[in-house]
Amino acid sequence: MARAVGDLLAEFDAELENETEIPPSWNVAPTDGAPIVLERLIDGDTVRQLHVARWGLVPSWAKSPGIGAKMINARSESVLEKPAFRKAVQSRRCAVPADGYYEWKQGEGRSKQPYYVHPRDESAMAFAGLYEWWKDPTLPPGEPAQWMLSMSIMTADSPPAGTEGTVFAELTALHDRVPLPMSRDTMAAWLDPQADDAAGLVDLVRSGVKDVAAGWRVDSVGKAVGNVRNNSPELIEPVEALF
Repeated sequence: MARAVGDLLAEFDAELENETEIPPSWNVAPTDGAPIVLERLIDGDTVRQLHVARWGLVPSWAKSPGIGAKMINARSESVLEKPAFRKAVQSRRCAVPADGYYEWKQGEGRSKQPYYVHPRDESAMAFAGLYEWWKDPTLPPGEPAQWMLSMSIMTADSPPAGTEGTVFAELTALHDRVPLPMSRDTMAAWLDPQADDAAGLVDLVRSGVKDVAAGWRVDSVGKAVGNVRNNSPELIEPVEALF
C-alpha cells in the first residue's frame, strides 16, 4: 500500500478522526501497521473513517500482543465459529485497502517465483477484514499507547480456474486461497455498523469473489520482495518469470 493518506480518503470516501501518517510500503509484513477503513455510529450518524491497525488481530482476551502474528488471516468459512474472530465479525468489520499482494509459485526443487497480483485499472483493492482493540494491562490508564488496534484479512478459495489463459487459471496456479476482495457496493454493506446479520454478510462478500478478481492481473516480479528489509517501488516492477 503506497498511496498517500489524502488519496485513500478520497478513494474510500472516508475521513480522519485524528491526524494519521501512513508511510508508503511496497512490502507490508505481519505486525506492520496498515490502513483500514471502518464505519462507526457517532451521535446517530454513520461515519466512515480511515485508521492504522497492526496486521495480525489481537483478541481482547489475549494476554499479550504476540498472538497477533498467528492471526494475520481469517478463513471466511469458519470465521463465525473461531473464538478469536466470532465477536469481531458481528460488530467490528473493516476494509483493508491494498494496491496488490504477493504470492509465490513453487518450481522444481527449491526454486520459487514471486508474483504481484493487482487490479488492471490500478484502482485500490479492498479486502474484507476484521478489527479488534486490545488493552495493554502493563500500561497505566490514560496512556496513549494503552489501546492497540489490530486487524486480520479474511480469505476464501481461489475462483475456479475455468478457461486456460484467464486470470483465474493464474490465481489457482499460485495458491488455493485468495484474500477476500470486495466491490465498493459490497464494502458498503460489509462496513455498515447497524447490520447485524454477520452470516449473511460473509456469504455476500464470498459470493462476489469472482466478479472482483476478474479485474486482476498477475505479474512476475523479482525475488527481492522475499526480504522484508527491501521496500521500494522496484519490488512491483515486472520481470521475466523463471518458470
